[in-house]
Amino acid sequence: MMRIGLFPGTFDPVTFGHLDIIERALPLFDKLYIGIGINSNKQPMFAAETRIQWLNELFKNEEKVEALIYEGLTVDCCRKIDANYIIRGIRYVNDFEYEKAIADMNRSLDENIETVFLTCLPKYTSVASTLVRDVIKNGGDVSQFVPDSVLRTIRQRTNRNGIFA
Repeated sequence: MMRIGLFPGTFDPVTFGHLDIIERALPLFDKLYIGIGINSNKQPMFAAETRIQWLNELFKNEEKVEALIYEGLTVDCCRKIDANYIIRGIRYVNDFEYEKAIADMNRSLDENIETVFLTCLPKYTSVASTLVRDVIKNGGDVSQFVPDSVLRTIRQRTNRNGIFA
């Protein structure tokens, strides 16, 4: 039986923290899907198609990785792609409490899908997409938090006054 994992998230934008979790999840699975979840209650900074392009560029040489966009329940996405595992990154203790509640709900919805928690490297604990978006909105330098493909997009969308558009 193939070990297929889904790493769900918004990836808005993709950060080095995300890449850390993906790279460390790769040896554990035969196939790893990166699922960009669409939440109608959230207005993303970057289009889902842009986020897919970043992920496809970043993992173009890794045949085990495939990025996709999904809407609705994560367990439904898992069923569609035959994933038995959900991968979640943990930075702090409060992340674990929040993620465990979601994992318990997912297990209640489908007992065949297990959640795997991976802790990020200490240097990435402060790298959250929400914080990175705040830095972008305020004209700060995010080059230490995001890969080059993401940085290029941000620079293309930043005007002469440093304002992100």
